Amino acid sequence: MAVLVHAEAAEIAALLAETGAPKYETLRAQQGLVMMRGRIGGDGAPFNLGEATVARAAVRLESGEVGFGYALGRDEQKAGLIAVCDAMIQSQSHRNAVEQRIVAPLGKKLSDARAQQAARTAATRVDFYTMVRGEG
Repeated sequence: MAVLVHAEAAEIAALLAETGAPKYETLRAQQGLVMMRGRIGGDGAPFNLGEATVARAAVRLESGEVGFGYALGRDEQKAGLIAVCDAMIQSQSHRNAVEQRIVAPLGKKLSDARAQQAARTAATRVDFYTMVRGEG
């Protein structure tokens, strides 16, 4: 799911079309708000940071599997595509196809993008050190 939420809806749709997604029924597609919580220093008392818009969807495949998808923002189509992938992963007949033809390529693209960003960041790194100026 982490790979799918970082991908674009058009990428997921294209890979699903190539894979041959089964017919499905949309049970729910809606937008709403979720409260974001934070902690001071990562381990302090929790506090309400603010609200974020989220899209969610639920679908049912012809074979009966139900999948759920969530995505930050208002992209109900993306949440629906994630839900289709979730339902397909639950099916023995579609699991390998989703993992190999959808999740693996998107995961590789995501890791490559992160590696490029890390390389760009590393190129600007400055190492500070203390130099002792003699003794006395």
